[in-house]
Amino acid sequence: MSNNKIDINNLYPTMSSLGDLVILLRKLVSIPSFSGEEKGRSDFLCQYFSNKGIETERIGYNIIVRQPHHDVSKQTLMLNSHIDTVRPVASYTFDPFNPPTSDTHVFGLGSNDAGASVVCLLHTFLHFYKKELPFNLMLVLSCEEENSGPNGMTRIAKEFPGVDFGIIGEPTGMRAAVGERGLLVIDGEASGVSGHAARNEGVNALYIALDDIFKMRSVKFDKISPTMGEVKLTVTQINSGTQHNVVPDKCKYVVDIRPTDQYTNTEILEILQSKVKSKLIARNLTNRSSATPPNHILMKAAEELRIETYVSPTTSDWIRISCPAIKMGPGESSRSHQADEFVLISELKEGLDGYIRFIEELVKLKTVN
Repeated sequence: MSNNKIDINNLYPTMSSLGDLVILLRKLVSIPSFSGEEKGRSDFLCQYFSNKGIETERIGYNIIVRQPHHDVSKQTLMLNSHIDTVRPVASYTFDPFNPPTSDTHVFGLGSNDAGASVVCLLHTFLHFYKKELPFNLMLVLSCEEENSGPNGMTRIAKEFPGVDFGIIGEPTGMRAAVGERGLLVIDGEASGVSGHAARNEGVNALYIALDDIFKMRSVKFDKISPTMGEVKLTVTQINSGTQHNVVPDKCKYVVDIRPTDQYTNTEILEILQSKVKSKLIARNLTNRSSATPPNHILMKAAEELRIETYVSPTTSDWIRISCPAIKMGPGESSRSHQADEFVLISELKEGLDGYIRFIEELVKLKTVN
């Protein structure tokens, strides 16, 4: 994206001021909204739209807002971010729901992840709300993103189809994530036979597990993703034995795998299980990887605007939708889930400007094509 800073309040005189975004974000931060407990924040946002004369739809605590001239014959661009947060860590130095105010920062739980994206996408939607575009805009503020719950985007995707492409709001520094590694966590259990360590009795489950771990680390996943590279596999936990003189009959371990778009989670699990004696059980097979198609209009818009692209190591609601998307938003991923969370007010300005410019570029590309 260009490094030239633009005063969006002068560029878009009909748009709400930057101060409106700051006020809205500070209000959202003050309303606890843990995953599965988003009612208060959802109610507030619905009232926020109602005060502007805009109707909303709700699926559980998820909020869906359409333009008044929504046309089913057109494609639909979904603007999405999540209104839930993790729980605050104990090392906060201030009340995460009543943080100190600042002329340069918005502090508080969820301010960066993903409150900044919520308020910027919301006001981007308001900016285009009454404008006729070559595609529909639909704002979706989802729940249960942080805990991969069944009542968030998973539910929306089932009950509310009809989205053709999307922008997923997460803290990326307004870089465009055009790929997102999935997540596959496997619990492995090796079984042996207990015995006395002094008499070489039994079958050592720990040795079986170590052999299996070596085999899994040696597996070559031949299909290399052009955007994500190779599948990444890391053993992160292991537990075995009851005391020093007993040969362990069980050994449990955990494998963290970051898939690419070249393999499904089921395929990876089957490949690994065929190589080892341990029993492998996946905790979840649905956290798949995502990648924006190379020639998609989202990619073309990022290229035209010279937005830096990258592959994200973290997951989002992108994994729960089937249409092409990119992940982009104000703030930095490194601040997420940390104590004394914050977003810079200048980042809110860059986020709103960036989203509007991106949609305008999509309009230009749609019009030309």
